[in-house]
Amino acid sequence: MNKLLSTGAILASSTIAAHAGGLERADQSVLFMFEKGSYAEIALGHVNPSVSGSLDAAPSVTSGDMLESYTTGSLSYKTQLNDQWHVGIQLSEPHGADVAYPTSTDLPFPYGTAYPLQGTTAQVDITNLTAIVRYQANENVSVYGGMRVGTASGKVDIPLQGYTMSTNRQADYGYLAGVAYERPDIALRVALTYNSAITHEFSVEENGAPSLPFETTMPQSVNLEFQTGIAADTLLFGVVRWVDWSEFDISPAGYAMATGGDSLVSYDEDTVSYRLGIGRQFTDAWSGALTIGYEGQSSGFTGNLGPTNGYTTVGVAASYTHDNMKITAGIQYAAIGEANTDLGAFGTTTFDDNSAIGAGVRIGFSY
Repeated sequence: MNKLLSTGAILASSTIAAHAGGLERADQSVLFMFEKGSYAEIALGHVNPSVSGSLDAAPSVTSGDMLESYTTGSLSYKTQLNDQWHVGIQLSEPHGADVAYPTSTDLPFPYGTAYPLQGTTAQVDITNLTAIVRYQANENVSVYGGMRVGTASGKVDIPLQGYTMSTNRQADYGYLAGVAYERPDIALRVALTYNSAITHEFSVEENGAPSLPFETTMPQSVNLEFQTGIAADTLLFGVVRWVDWSEFDISPAGYAMATGGDSLVSYDEDTVSYRLGIGRQFTDAWSGALTIGYEGQSSGFTGNLGPTNGYTTVGVAASYTHDNMKITAGIQYAAIGEANTDLGAFGTTTFDDNSAIGAGVRIGFSY
């Protein structure tokens, strides 16, 4: 079965994965390492979320669309040294955040209809550089592993609390390890990958002055990626991903002291997301795929800087190959789950009927 159908469709669906749990923007797939020979790839994705909520005590007081659209990408390269050894490198942006609550000319609630968090902004920028080695033990079994350096920085401005915070850009290290089983005769592959946590200790300024350093751990995760032929020129594929978001916490010293120990950002529960797709080879050059995805909702309140709670997605992708070039593009719609946030004296806010649209493209060259 043409690998354009298999790998291309799966990779496209990961490029356009719309607003997942936590700060997730990509699922850290290493499927490019299973390309034959030498392979280079560039991927770009753009996501436009539409997320707003209203105060439960005063539904006319709305937050406005508070998540900005973003573009993410990756560069990947691998080469095959011999029948057994493959090496690769990948530059990616797996996590991030762009929060911007709109401002209003009206008076703040309760004297007017301006949302209490108007003007609040937050940005998180994370980039990973990963080096991977894969060993093909035989036709069916391979193992792989590698090292990852993650660089991260963030800043926040909350006018309601008169609070600002910014960090340095910090680089720290983690690793990945995995095993795969393949049956080429039926296009079967099952790959299990563990990604370690990366802990950053940031230098920080709060309210314009140096403050105590604090630690944040980008969580560990596990990916189970699979595919299998189910009929002539037809492939079933999917991904199950667990992320240890309950270990993630941003608690600068000044903010925690001013709020009685509150976290700036934290998550109470881990996330498990699912993606399933079916791909079809139409001609030697063209193939396509349909995908659906799901991430369950967590209980309790979500943070005001990330008021999303699970999702359901549907997407389509198409792949075209010409000589050694492969182009895969797709679009995906996400219905974002209802989230509830706590604004203290202002009561609670419900964020519902929200969505996101994502589009992505991958261009790969084999040689």
